[in-house]
Amino acid sequence: MRMLLRAAFVAALSTTLFARAAWAFEPFTIRDIRIEGIQRIEAGTIFSYLPVKVGEQMTDEKAAQAIRALFGTGFFRDVRLDVQGNVLVVTVDERPAIASIEFSGMKEFDKEAVKKSLREVGFQEGRIFDRAMLEQAEQELKRQYLGRGKYGVQVTTTATPLDRNRVAVTFSIDEGEVAKIKKINIVGNKAFPEKELLDQMVLTTPGLMTWYTKNDQYSRQKLQGDLESLRSYYLNRGFVDFNIDSTQVSITPDKRDIYITVNVTEGEVYTVTDVKLGGDLLLPEAELRKLVTVKPGEPFSREKLNDSTKAITERLGNEGYAFANANAVPAIDKDKRTVAFTIFVDPGRRVYVRRINIVGNTRTRDEVIRREMRQLEGSFYDAQKLQLSKQRIDKTGYFSEVEVETPAVAGTTDQVDVTVRVKERPTGALLVGVGFSSVDKLIFQGSISQSNIFGTGNTFSFQANTGTVNKTVSMSFTDPYWTIDGVSRGFDLYRRAIDATTLGIGNYKTTTLGGGLRFGVPFTEYDTLFFGLAYEDTKLQLDPVLSPQRFLDFQSQFGSDYSAVIETAGWVRDTRDSAIWPTRGRIQRGNVEFATSPGDLEYWKTTYQNQSFFPITRDVTLMLNGVVGTAHGFGGKPLPFFKNFYLGGVGDVRGYRAASLGPRDVDGSSLGGSKKANASAEVLFPFPGTGKDRSMRLGYFVDGGQVYGQDEPVKFNTWRYSTGLSFAWNSPLGPLKFSMAWPLHDQPEDHIQRFQFQLGTIF
Repeated sequence: MRMLLRAAFVAALSTTLFARAAWAFEPFTIRDIRIEGIQRIEAGTIFSYLPVKVGEQMTDEKAAQAIRALFGTGFFRDVRLDVQGNVLVVTVDERPAIASIEFSGMKEFDKEAVKKSLREVGFQEGRIFDRAMLEQAEQELKRQYLGRGKYGVQVTTTATPLDRNRVAVTFSIDEGEVAKIKKINIVGNKAFPEKELLDQMVLTTPGLMTWYTKNDQYSRQKLQGDLESLRSYYLNRGFVDFNIDSTQVSITPDKRDIYITVNVTEGEVYTVTDVKLGGDLLLPEAELRKLVTVKPGEPFSREKLNDSTKAITERLGNEGYAFANANAVPAIDKDKRTVAFTIFVDPGRRVYVRRINIVGNTRTRDEVIRREMRQLEGSFYDAQKLQLSKQRIDKTGYFSEVEVETPAVAGTTDQVDVTVRVKERPTGALLVGVGFSSVDKLIFQGSISQSNIFGTGNTFSFQANTGTVNKTVSMSFTDPYWTIDGVSRGFDLYRRAIDATTLGIGNYKTTTLGGGLRFGVPFTEYDTLFFGLAYEDTKLQLDPVLSPQRFLDFQSQFGSDYSAVIETAGWVRDTRDSAIWPTRGRIQRGNVEFATSPGDLEYWKTTYQNQSFFPITRDVTLMLNGVVGTAHGFGGKPLPFFKNFYLGGVGDVRGYRAASLGPRDVDGSSLGGSKKANASAEVLFPFPGTGKDRSMRLGYFVDGGQVYGQDEPVKFNTWRYSTGLSFAWNSPLGPLKFSMAWPLHDQPEDHIQRFQFQLGTIF
């Protein structure tokens, strides 16, 4: 008996067609199964999908199941079942497979990144070629281009047949021009000028830096964020009834210009008449009331109200109430344009931390992060300790982002887990520094360092300086947790060669070889004491004709080869919120250095630095920095002239050549001094056009300072000042810094240096 069973289907057919099919043959026992028509697919794959095996009985129902199963794989365009004697013959017509995916005309995106995004929608090499899937891939490509503002993109797809039933897919792309925002209109505003409102938005018209930020390209997500910023701007100024009525986004027929119109209704300003506290306060009302910044008689501010409720919940969080809630209920009088609030406090249950999880660290070891945690597992939840833990992890400098989450433990009401989510940043740096002055011309510096070597948190650095004046080779290593209590240990080896011939401080050369051991002992969360012991050997070279007489006299009295045992002690207090981009807090450094017997040199030096950061607005920070220092020889020996303080240059008073400030010798060379004082004030703010991107910051600075001799009184009227602009950018190639300074109160004998820049490469 021989019967042909044939079925031709398309993917959209319902399975009910199979149920209606009639199979006109008597059931039989399958003696063998033969597969025909396969080119790429293994016969075993087909056998795995067949619902019948050799030796089983073949029926109409099983035939329908077999065809349905094989079509369901998506591998075949046609399936036939033939019966020859007691042999079941399965004949298939395979769909082609995607052999390659190519892109023609693509410039906007990395091709491999696009292939990865197409894989997410199921379109990739090796998969079965399907027209519906191809259309979905085209839509995904267009979606990505629309996200870049290229609304005129055209995508043409070609599928070229290849041998062994394969196809090569080519996407030919005409990217077109980027559509830019031509105009943003705000309609209905009366209280604030349009320009002031546009400054609150990220989206903008083309400007100086929009090539980098892409903020002149329309994005629905950015527009939604901008609308919320507008709403917050009004609500923070008392406009309780403010409403965004509608937004219209239109594009010109040539798909190159976009117009955005925002229609608003401002309403009236509401005044706060009263703020009460209610609910289970748990803590004294007077203590919680101090946290409320919304005051009666002031215009309503949503920001102040949110800050008040947040401060109350955080305060309760410090007592272990992780799920505390403070909800402000308003009482609005529309006739009088007033609003009163009752803040209801619900502390919830006191909870403790079950487990601390670290997420996102692929290179850094868990212990490097855990040792900075001040919130412990098994202890009561403490919001203040969690915040301190976050700051300590951030100040390691190993991570670009640090987030702390506290999800509740399922099935409990008094437990939370702490999830520390970090994003690692490159911690190795190859730094190249370049400076320019009329005397030194180009100065080159270079260093290589790794502040998280092998993910251990240890720091290793090697520095080489090939400047005209300074030539330095140094190596250092620091283990910040030599003990589990946070005692650090480090060592330094260095060779410094100074040629002061062109520096303007007299003709001399010194070569110093040294090494030392140092320790740091923390005694509070913010304070650390440092101790060190080092040995130096310094060789002095003078020119009998060109060197100043005071140098020759020193050499005649003390020789040209000096050894020194140097003892150091220091203190650092660091309360900054970040070590990379601080916006608030302070760092103070005090240091004392003694060079004592059995060395040839005997002197002491002390320095103190206070650097403070104050947030002026959310984006603008004021930085104040002050440094004082004094030094003196003892044991009947003077302070060596090459240990004097010097000022001028990039690190202190910009606008003046390095080491050029202070007393001068009769030949005009700088003497340096045993006392120094300098200060700087700098306003740091985002680069115009970058919006909320903090990778770029501008600064307007005022520097001042002076160096004084041993018997010279400190007088502020002798200070040199400068003012100017600085620019810092954490670029993809590494940190980039520029400064342009204009000297103030300069004198004819001063040496001016206005421009410096520094470029680093991160690896």
